[in-house]
Amino acid sequence: MLLNTVRRACAPLFLSIAMLSASEVHSADTPVRGLSAHDLVMLDRVSEPRLSPDGRQLAYVLRETDYAANKGLTSIWLLDLDAADAAPRRMTAPGSSASSPRWSADGRAIYFLSARSGSSQVWRLPLAGGEAQPATQLPLDVGNFAVSPDGRHLLVSLDVFPDCDTLDCSRQRLDQHDPPKSTGVLFDKLFIRHWDTWANGTRSQLFALALSDGLATDAKPLWLTKGIDGDVPSKPFGDDSEYSFSPDGKTVYFGVRIAGHSEPWSTNFDVYSVPVDASRAPENLTPGNPAWDAYPRVSPDGKWLAWLAMKRPGFEADRFGIMLRKLGSSQTREVAPHWDRSAGSLQWSADGQTLYTNADEMGQNKLFAIDVATGKATALTDQGTLGGFDVAGKHIVYALDTLASPSRLYRLPAGGGKPVALSDGDRKQLSGIALGDYEQFSFKGWNDDTVHGYVMKPAGYVAGRKYPVAFIIHGGPQGSMGNHWHYRWNPQTYAGAGYAVVFIDFHGSTGYGQAFTDAISGHWGDRPLEDLKKGWAAALAKYEFLDGSRACALGASYGGYMVNWIAGNWNTPESGAWRCLITHDGVFDNRMMTYSTEELWFDEWENQGTQYEQPQNYEEFNPVNHVADWKIPMLIVHGGQDFRIPLEQGIGAFTALQRRGIPSEFLYFPDENHWVLKPQNSVQWHQTVLDWMKRWTQ
Repeated sequence: MLLNTVRRACAPLFLSIAMLSASEVHSADTPVRGLSAHDLVMLDRVSEPRLSPDGRQLAYVLRETDYAANKGLTSIWLLDLDAADAAPRRMTAPGSSASSPRWSADGRAIYFLSARSGSSQVWRLPLAGGEAQPATQLPLDVGNFAVSPDGRHLLVSLDVFPDCDTLDCSRQRLDQHDPPKSTGVLFDKLFIRHWDTWANGTRSQLFALALSDGLATDAKPLWLTKGIDGDVPSKPFGDDSEYSFSPDGKTVYFGVRIAGHSEPWSTNFDVYSVPVDASRAPENLTPGNPAWDAYPRVSPDGKWLAWLAMKRPGFEADRFGIMLRKLGSSQTREVAPHWDRSAGSLQWSADGQTLYTNADEMGQNKLFAIDVATGKATALTDQGTLGGFDVAGKHIVYALDTLASPSRLYRLPAGGGKPVALSDGDRKQLSGIALGDYEQFSFKGWNDDTVHGYVMKPAGYVAGRKYPVAFIIHGGPQGSMGNHWHYRWNPQTYAGAGYAVVFIDFHGSTGYGQAFTDAISGHWGDRPLEDLKKGWAAALAKYEFLDGSRACALGASYGGYMVNWIAGNWNTPESGAWRCLITHDGVFDNRMMTYSTEELWFDEWENQGTQYEQPQNYEEFNPVNHVADWKIPMLIVHGGQDFRIPLEQGIGAFTALQRRGIPSEFLYFPDENHWVLKPQNSVQWHQTVLDWMKRWTQ
């Protein structure tokens, strides 16, 4: 997909209370102040909930922002779930980041990643007391890791040169103490760059290390994926969810795409197995499916392998179905073939009768329990967006956020029931800040299908007044802008600045069935645009506080493409011309995009072939062909390290605007990729966007 992203010493508050509505965050006599970009970046963030093997303790990650240092710092915290009124304990030292908490098999220690030693290594912290110790001391950074269920092995992912037999060889080649005077780099295949990084010849590979007293002492870990021409886990966003152990710890399962010369246009991942002692080469378990197979998980009794699989090669937004195979046989079936949702990460129940997963559902992202025998899917959460979950014993813990609440932790009985809130530390940080109330609405869009969207009131809304509008268009395009607290495109920052907000899950969005998602492919400029037009008209008709004559349309990635498309194809909406447009990392020229982006499968699927095979498809909805009709003031934003939609797309759009004499500005971040991640850059981004909107709507 194109894709759409004061440190506190006190502990976060932990209470067993229900989530408050947006209007309850502040009291009536508190001065009303909306959420600012600085408020947003300074919020503490909880993530990665991990239950101890007995389900009685919870480890999680807390991210705090060091604004002066322009970065986030993460730490590991622990909460005793059995103790009444227990307060969380910080387990890792302040000043350096720690992440990825993983429990030892006996529940007596927590492993985590930290670079406190100068490189990213696995550390072990005993809960009985004492300082954390390095569990690995390898010459290369550990990317991610897993602990075997029997506690005898540690699985680590390392970036190595495939032709190096030792880790030291890879380290020496990376260091290059005497680099050549020439700086040219010769490539003979793609990828030459991916997301925000240039290729250097390394591959992410899996290695097994034996544990002794909880620490890895083997200086020569076993290279389990040797000979696999691919990244395990995948790049750029892969993690330990892409590999796992069997319950007895003797076998490792992983997903990988064999690279060869087709890596940038192939989505053919397969699931492999390999003995943890590397006694045989990895075995491909899914050679018959030329599409995506990934995220393997073995049942607690060791008899069944579950994984996710797509059916259409070359399409990354196909529905992920849940597959099940009896190990040692070819007996395979899809668990819930009639459940028209795309599954996320998988976890088994302790009795092996249920698979837990998450999926987009009608503007939410919910946790589901899938009955293995019948395929029946039961939603365990309702409103909001799931941000990670874990299952142990009789309980599930999960992180959940909404449009009115940052991510909070909850506990739920594994069989379903009423969730108990475990965290709400953000309440103190949000004290005195008014958030915009919101609601979901629907209308008839393209093909007379029901399409959903959200409307958010400005903070401090006063009945009877009309407000300028931010009309936000989400990226992906196979994604959803729903009930979610976002740290890059958060509607509350616009509501806090006095704007009403409208956003639509147009055709192509996820969570409404695969046919709805498929509808955008080959139709980037017509079907979604029809939904946006009809959704805008429906919102204006239903919500009298929307001032359609003072509105700006804005979006990133595909949303940025659509803003560029709107500039030439919807510049006189029914309520009057848009006052301004804002495009962030958006496609300007489809033709050049397909030859400069890195993941070619995306463009080739969306345009139903390569540009040289189907040139007319790339031109049918190409924004560059409509520049003569551009007339609305536009702000362009682009990151210098964006290799998904390269910088020249933004420069091209700005050049077109300047050459035509249209009021325009160009905000360039040389150190950002497809997203704006650094705290101070985020504040600058928000301020520039809001200044541009205020200039044209006030």
